[in-house]
Amino acid sequence: MGGGNNGRSLFTYETLVHAISGAAGSVVAMATFFPLDTVRSRLQLEDSRESKNTIMTLRDLVSKEGPHTLYRGMVPVLQSLCASNFVYFYTFHGLKLMRSSRSQTAANDLLVATVAGVVNVLTTTPLWVVNTRLKMKGVNGVQETNNNEYNTLYDGLLHIWKSEGLEKLWAGTLPSLMLVINPAIQFMTYESIKRRVTASLQGAQPPAWIFFAIGAIAKTLATTLTYPLQLVQTKLRHGHKYPNLPPNAGTIQILCHILKKQGIAGWYKGMEAKLLQTVLTAALMFLAYEKISRLVFRILLHRPVLR
Repeated sequence: MGGGNNGRSLFTYETLVHAISGAAGSVVAMATFFPLDTVRSRLQLEDSRESKNTIMTLRDLVSKEGPHTLYRGMVPVLQSLCASNFVYFYTFHGLKLMRSSRSQTAANDLLVATVAGVVNVLTTTPLWVVNTRLKMKGVNGVQETNNNEYNTLYDGLLHIWKSEGLEKLWAGTLPSLMLVINPAIQFMTYESIKRRVTASLQGAQPPAWIFFAIGAIAKTLATTLTYPLQLVQTKLRHGHKYPNLPPNAGTIQILCHILKKQGIAGWYKGMEAKLLQTVLTAALMFLAYEKISRLVFRILLHRPVLR
């Protein structure tokens, strides 16, 4: 029956391969461009830091704090990214399989990617709250939030839960839910361009640089449209440092405060580093994802299926 097939499509080797490939691709990409993510975090969170270009900020951090600061908090970020992308790719491809292959349109991709984004946010936000704090641990000019007492994701989750309450682990959930439009736009654009390219090649495999380019285009569009919300999300996760705002200030309050104090430019502080980091990371992620999934499917297809 159709309903039975639809139910089973969430638990297939194909969905699992997509999830593992997406998680592995994201880890490879983030590990490669992690220093750019450090620059982005520092520009977003340190209001006293001058808005220099990415290269100047990298040099400034290395000269003042040492090369190790560029990789501060990398392990928990990679752990969180692996879990987050596994959930996202699994949900996205599982839902796509549940729908008819004939309904693979841009609108359908946007809908499925949005649902996958919501599931991802609700399940993995605590991981990102902890690693945002770990990444800024001990940074000069940024007030610490009792995060000297933990160094790992697990310890951080327990510490925040016990000392600040369970709700703090979901700090920034509202902008995160609003930001599901970012990967939704990204995946919709990527899948749409990929379908057209594949169709134009009449079944031939696209070269690797095509996947890199499509991933870069998709992420550039998504990031440019949603950057102010990403800025607020980072501040909510770490805790904002605005003396004129209450500690529990929400998304709209922070956006209005930044606009009043810094103008529209304040909404886009650190965007150059964010664009450079996310575009390169997303492009490499999609390239690695396509290569890994293709390799695994090729191996599986050459083995007898055990029933």
